[in-house]
Amino acid sequence: VQLQASGGGLVQTGGSRRLSCAASGFIFSITTMGWYRQAPGKQRELVAAVRSGGSTNYADSVKGRFPISRDSAKAYLQMNSLKPEDTAVYFCNAKNTGSGGIRDYWGQGTEVTVSS
Repeated sequence: VQLQASGGGLVQTGGSRRLSCAASGFIFSITTMGWYRQAPGKQRELVAAVRSGGSTNYADSVKGRFPISRDSAKAYLQMNSLKPEDTAVYFCNAKNTGSGGIRDYWGQGTEVTVSS
């Protein structure tokens, strides 16, 4: 599975940005797609994820602001009401389950900077 993320950039506080992630390769094996982020000096954290059945989960800090959606092999993160603390590199993630258990795949990261 290969992941191509796009949509990052500079945005003002209160603004919106949409991140896209396109999966290719062994896409029928994907169970979950999601977004993680890593701010400078901090650990990577889950932002939002959506499973094949449509269920979602979100970090408390983005609930109500960053709806995640999925269309087959593409996932989207609509970021609204952006805050400076949302500044980070955002990574697309996909998971599949095989004989070896759950495997993670990562996109290249797209940087989002929210100016105050």
